[in-house]
Amino acid sequence: MSKSIGILIFDDVEELDFVGPWEVFTMANMAAEKMHLSAAFEMSLIAPSMEPVRCAKGMRVLPDKVMAEVARQDVILVPGGMGTRREVNNPEMLEWISIVGGRADWVTSVCTGSLLLTAAGLTRGKKITTHHGAVDLLRNRPEAPDVRPEYRYIRDGNLVTSAGVSAGIDMSLWLVGEWHGADFARAVQKAMQYDPMPPYGALT
Repeated sequence: MSKSIGILIFDDVEELDFVGPWEVFTMANMAAEKMHLSAAFEMSLIAPSMEPVRCAKGMRVLPDKVMAEVARQDVILVPGGMGTRREVNNPEMLEWISIVGGRADWVTSVCTGSLLLTAAGLTRGKKITTHHGAVDLLRNRPEAPDVRPEYRYIRDGNLVTSAGVSAGIDMSLWLVGEWHGADFARAVQKAMQYDPMPPYGALT
C-alpha cells in the first residue's frame, strides 16, 4: 500500500531541502515499477495558496494542493530555508503542521524545518537535529527541544529530523529502507547514483 507524502513549501524555502527528498521518493516509485511492484509513494507539494512559490535561491515551483484542503497525510515533510524565520510566526501554518502532523504516521523535517515543527509543538520532549547554523536558534526557543547537531538525521518515535540541506536525502533513503527494506533502499540509492565523494574532502 502506497504512502501519501505531503511536502510543505513556502516562499524562501531551501530548494534541495524538498527537491532532494522528492527525488528519493519518486525514484523509489521508478525502482518499484522496474521490479513490477506498485508505486510506493503518492507525492504532493502543499502550500498556503496555489500561487507559485519562490524558493531561497530563486527557483519557482507550483504547489499541488493548498493547506486548507489537506486534512491528513501518512507522512509530512517540512523543509527549511530562510522562510522558516518568517513562518515561525504564522499561526495558520503552525496550526496546520500541528493538526496534520498529529494525525500523520510519520513527521519529518530537513534543516530548519525543525524550527517549524518545534513552534507547532511536535518536538517537545524529543531529540532532534537541524542545520549546524541554527542550533542556538532552536535551543533558545521556549519549547527547548533536545537538539543533537552531531547527527545527520535522528529518529525519536515517529519523528525524524535531518540536518542541513543534503542531509534530507540521507534521511529519505533511510526512511525508504525502514518501510521497504535496506535492499530496496540501496537500489534507489544506486538508481540516483548517490555516492557522495565531495571535492576537497581530504583537505584539512
